[in-house]
Amino acid sequence: MKRDVLSCIKDWDSSEKRRKPLIMMGARQVGKTWLLKEFAAERYPEDTVFVDLHDDEPLRDAIEDGNTDALGILELISTATGKKIVPGRTLLVLDEIQESPRTLTSLKYFHEKKPELAVIAAGSLLGLALNRNNRRKKSVPKKVSFPVGKVNFLEIPPMTFVEFLDAVGESEKRARIEERAWASIAAFHASYSDLLKRYCVVGGMPEAVSTYSEAHDFAAVRKVQQEILFAYDKDFAKHAPSSLLPKIRLLWNAIPAQLAKENKKLIYTALRPGARAREYETALQWLEDAGMVRQVHRVSRPGMPLKSYEDFSAFKLYAHDVGLLAAMSDIPHRMLIEGNRIFTHFKGALTEQFVLGELVASGVTPYYWATDEGMAEVEFVVQGADDIYPLEVKAERNLQSKSLKSYRDRFAPSKCLRSSLAERAVGKFTDDIPLYAIGSVIRDYL
Repeated sequence: MKRDVLSCIKDWDSSEKRRKPLIMMGARQVGKTWLLKEFAAERYPEDTVFVDLHDDEPLRDAIEDGNTDALGILELISTATGKKIVPGRTLLVLDEIQESPRTLTSLKYFHEKKPELAVIAAGSLLGLALNRNNRRKKSVPKKVSFPVGKVNFLEIPPMTFVEFLDAVGESEKRARIEERAWASIAAFHASYSDLLKRYCVVGGMPEAVSTYSEAHDFAAVRKVQQEILFAYDKDFAKHAPSSLLPKIRLLWNAIPAQLAKENKKLIYTALRPGARAREYETALQWLEDAGMVRQVHRVSRPGMPLKSYEDFSAFKLYAHDVGLLAAMSDIPHRMLIEGNRIFTHFKGALTEQFVLGELVASGVTPYYWATDEGMAEVEFVVQGADDIYPLEVKAERNLQSKSLKSYRDRFAPSKCLRSSLAERAVGKFTDDIPLYAIGSVIRDYL
């Protein structure tokens, strides 16, 4: 596998004077452990100390039960692994660090007392540990003193469409997108669109991509996805407070049906008659902390900065991976040969999920805009350095845009963006971006 985020880890490692312990965030099975090992093998092949705090129970217990400081924790790790930890030469990898709250807390002391030591921490449910202090004490038995200001963060998303192209042997097509070689891209527009359909079924979970790359077997891919979904459900049962478990499962399983509605805004009464937002806030936060869902909030108007116009009471709820959404929705593989039906299926939800994933992987925090009456809606609104851009998502080549026109008439943006199965075009008021290029081209506007 080739992951673009690996370059971000290398950049972190190279900035030694400003470097702090790195915390890698992301949902289970997005490839964090693989990235750690790949980076270690390339940059520290002879001097990596790798600790799995889930599997190494004796070490974890020694740390948690002891009364030692951060330097003492380093000594315990060195003794357990039989390897000397030399600041300035050794890479210390702490996988599944959420299993050891004392080790997580000690990261700030590593920075203060051993700043030359390269430390990377990761964990499948690390977000839950980092946000424990934000929830009620009765919901979480252990508290963590979070190392505020003493760590660097890196979010690991699922594989993007261009990474998928690399994985399936289509690196030249990726290169054409990155070069903005639109004439060449147009000549292979049908091929790009077909690859995008396949990506919407496979998604960006590395094991699913690897399975497809090796066998081109969608049934095998779906089996992998179902195993991932089953593992998520086991995480619910194992890690979530029992009082939250039914609500977490209800929210998670409702994502496909909620996105299938014309108005994709999450409505709690659709989950259960009489349900109120406050009843589900903690469950929703649990899913978000676990990296499994993304909320896209409405903005009342496109002002700068967008966050100041955020409406916390109105949001759409998405999964974190388009392939898992396809599996949750039980979308049959035959849709791949039924024209563009896969993009239009259940109100274009897969298309929106795909675009959201590409935006997030590009470092964008997207919002959406809708009128108070719900008569017009633009799927995403993104903030650039100097401007706000509405981004309408179309599931086909049909470029009629009543909602985008309504937005333009109200707010007179300098430029509107539209992503669809149409080819690239730059207009006076609206620029068209092919869906398969949105992840790369959106950066041109930021």
